Amino acid sequence: MAGRADFAVASAYADLYSKVNERTATMNQATAAALSATGDAPTAAGSGVDDEDLDNAEPASSLGPVDRLWAEYKSTGSTRVRDELIVHYAPLVKYVAARVAIGLPNSVDQEDLASAGIVGLMEAVARFEPDRGFKFESYAAARIRGAIIDDLRSLDWVPRSVRSQARKVEETLSKLHDKLGRTPTDEEVAEQMGVTVAKVRAIYSKVSTILFASLDRLLSGTDKSDSGMSLLDTLVDTKAEDPAAAVEEREMKEFLVKAISGLPERERTAITLYYYEGLNLAEISKVVGVSQARISQMNTKSVMTFRSLLNKRSRR
Repeated sequence: MAGRADFAVASAYADLYSKVNERTATMNQATAAALSATGDAPTAAGSGVDDEDLDNAEPASSLGPVDRLWAEYKSTGSTRVRDELIVHYAPLVKYVAARVAIGLPNSVDQEDLASAGIVGLMEAVARFEPDRGFKFESYAAARIRGAIIDDLRSLDWVPRSVRSQARKVEETLSKLHDKLGRTPTDEEVAEQMGVTVAKVRAIYSKVSTILFASLDRLLSGTDKSDSGMSLLDTLVDTKAEDPAAAVEEREMKEFLVKAISGLPERERTAITLYYYEGLNLAEISKVVGVSQARISQMNTKSVMTFRSLLNKRSRR
């Protein structure tokens, strides 16, 4: 029986989501036609609405039909009426999803964000109190955004605290490198961040577990359409002659040589032995004269430094 109930709920949700998509498509077509007639251009990632319009919009509940729907839903709790309200406000989900997508990697599908946002809209409709005089759009937008963010966080296996620490360290390394013209020491990084050297090295140890790149992630500068190029698309036959790739490889080698030469002597030795000589951490620790954990921290710091330099190089 539980399986049948779950199937029924899933079917109902799928039907509702289908109605929402149809409603959104209809609204988009109507908006495009109106804009075409007036000569106006859409804003906010093609949504046709901006934040000021959302804040200054008249409450949807001031409309006769919608006002009656709210009154009926709050008095009866009808699922049918609730679904009509959700379908009515469906374009708001697409708008919020488009706004959230602006700050996300190209690999994130906006449709997935909208799907999560529907859950937030459903919660907003269920909890909204029209009698309090607030605009539903403003209330629902916060709920929709929260649902999308919660869904994104549930997909991330790395704790938010580690992500935050990684960003702070990268920003600090980049700032100090610009100021000093060289790779900063752990002591300088710690002083800039206002923490101890031990804390900085502990952060390196944590961050070393998340320095991965997805082969399916779209490269910077490409869009989210089917024409976007991923890292996987850049893998080519190593036996094939590619002049452009040869030039890029040479420039990258020159960049890495310059970056490595700017590292302190011990870090330069450690990363050279690890990546160029193929030694393991135990072997490197004997050569450099520090623990394996310290070697791992040094390598992590070097990789983060290179990545910040590469990001600045790609933006030029």
